Amino acid sequence: MIKKVLIVGGGIVGCLTALELVQRGCDVTLVERNEVASQTSGESSWAGAGILFPLLPWMYGDAVNQLTMTGASLYPAICKRLLTETGIDPEYIQSGLLLLPEFDQQAALDWCEAYNIQAQTAPSSFYAGSGLASVGNKAGLWLPSIGQVRPPNVLKALRIALLQQGVKLVERTQLKPLEYVAQLNRWETTTGELLEADQFVVTSGAWSFELLKNTASTLNIKPMRGQILLYQQPEEKLEHIVYANGFYLVPRQDGLLLAGSTLEDVGFDNTTTEEVRLELEAKAQAIYPVLKDAPVLKHWCGLRPGTPENLPTICAHPTIENLYLNTGHFRYGLTMAPASAQLVAALMSGEISKIDHKPYAC
Repeated sequence: MIKKVLIVGGGIVGCLTALELVQRGCDVTLVERNEVASQTSGESSWAGAGILFPLLPWMYGDAVNQLTMTGASLYPAICKRLLTETGIDPEYIQSGLLLLPEFDQQAALDWCEAYNIQAQTAPSSFYAGSGLASVGNKAGLWLPSIGQVRPPNVLKALRIALLQQGVKLVERTQLKPLEYVAQLNRWETTTGELLEADQFVVTSGAWSFELLKNTASTLNIKPMRGQILLYQQPEEKLEHIVYANGFYLVPRQDGLLLAGSTLEDVGFDNTTTEEVRLELEAKAQAIYPVLKDAPVLKHWCGLRPGTPENLPTICAHPTIENLYLNTGHFRYGLTMAPASAQLVAALMSGEISKIDHKPYAC
């Protein structure tokens, strides 16, 4: 018998979860409060920089790194498939990542060795002439294998792929906060429609707690705003991702440059501010001085699902028999999404996952 599955949330985590379940023979409906691949809704999926790496991963626990590194390793194949099947290029680039001081150099090298990530110490001469600001005699770290994608393109391609696979998209539809039931058979929308399924999965990021607050009070997810700038690159183009002191520069395939981002605890406010714009410009110019004369083309923000220690919740609901959670990925939803989708699909199908599910329980 074919299972009917309802997925709540149409970001990258929700879309990849839908694809995983379709491949397992499920009849999948995806419900999205705005539109899948919309760029005006405040969600973090399209708004991020697209770096496929957990920044300073030696500062995170193994549970976070398991998901990020597994997810990142799956992206080349995912992007190739999406380009072939949809004609939309997710713009996967193995651009490499240069970490500038200050950071724990030995901890970084030890972590890279443990996770088999190619790394080499980068003395100041390594990036001399690149246009980057001088860091004196301090050494950075060069990670040549780190890749990136362009999140809006990934989402656009996923939307087409889902439709090609027969996934039903129910867009511009919001669900009411769930009340306690032993088994969930239908979920009511804010307009009174009842959506039925055999299994349900919440992948709605920063909005997950609002949906589940009456049935999963221990779920620790809240929106965290991130603002970002888009520059026209100067004539001397940056070729790789640069990270320094909590700030990154990401050169895109189209010749533009992303600079960000912030972590702001402001609730569901998804507006940009002039104060932060000036702060971001100052940080970008401090790392890459040639940006002083480069125009800022766009300034936007997204709402990340903030969680303690960047640890998502991927599990069966503690009391509702056929409800599952795949949410709360904070800064690394894009990177974790493929592995998270495989993990929750395995749980729903009664399979043994390659990744231990226990650290992500409610």
